[in-house]
Amino acid sequence: MTRMLLPFPLQRRLTEAMAPMLAARNGRLDWRHFPDGESLVAIEEDLDGIDVALVASLRKPDELALPLRFAAATAREFGARSVGLIAPYLAYMRQDKRFNPGEAVSAPLFARFLEESFDWLVTADPHLHRNPELSGLYRIPVRRVATAPLIADWLRDNLPNAILIGPDSESEQWVSDIAKRAGFPYQVLTKTRRGDRDVEVSLPSIDAAVSRTPVIVDDIVSSGRTSIETLGHLRRLGLPPAVCVVIHPVFAQNAYEQLLATGPARVVSTDSIPHPSNAISLAGLLAQASIEMFEDASPKERS
Repeated sequence: MTRMLLPFPLQRRLTEAMAPMLAARNGRLDWRHFPDGESLVAIEEDLDGIDVALVASLRKPDELALPLRFAAATAREFGARSVGLIAPYLAYMRQDKRFNPGEAVSAPLFARFLEESFDWLVTADPHLHRNPELSGLYRIPVRRVATAPLIADWLRDNLPNAILIGPDSESEQWVSDIAKRAGFPYQVLTKTRRGDRDVEVSLPSIDAAVSRTPVIVDDIVSSGRTSIETLGHLRRLGLPPAVCVVIHPVFAQNAYEQLLATGPARVVSTDSIPHPSNAISLAGLLAQASIEMFEDASPKERS
């Protein structure tokens, strides 16, 4: 069975690492914009009978949505037997209920959008909160890989005297798992959010942190306000500069520069989104999950 990966430009390096593990060929996917802002997508043509997976991290989903659809539809036009999506970062997971009157509940709507183009989906640590399983949101076969083992290994190798700190209650699912695997203590702080950029984080208990390197772990850092506030509290407690470990380094606008200005010892992230802080590769995890999906690939009927 022949497999091909079609990476969007920012995922080419990750795809090069994954392809040998999948016994897959790397194919061509070019994407550019016309002067009027419309997208032009061009892909490999020789796809007859091939199982294809697009590789795209959805950090800017509104910008990527139509190019994704164009590429998937064109792959089918060129004879692809099945078309999957490897999205290391999966967007539109937070708006999973109507928080205020009139709001669109975008998480299931985006799921329906992707289902129309893809036969299966692989992603890493999606932001599951009110939806405990990704399969409860998506009706196509899905696999989510857990980054905790990789992060735990990195921490043991690089920070053997760490204490893990989750900046809010939502982070506990990742922090507790990583701490257990690495054999480190952890604390989870409480957070009060007054607005997109107005966040107050409670003081942790200092006793367990004495003589240890604080490590702030969070799944998504977008505005960076929570991490910045947490760093400030730890500094005021007299603790050494903390290391920030981020699963999905979204870093909107100048959030990364603002975070660095707060004085962390280091900012480390996975390569779910390409970023200068990348230090932990997800290639092996994503490839293993994708092998299973390729092997089970069965294109759905389309009229």
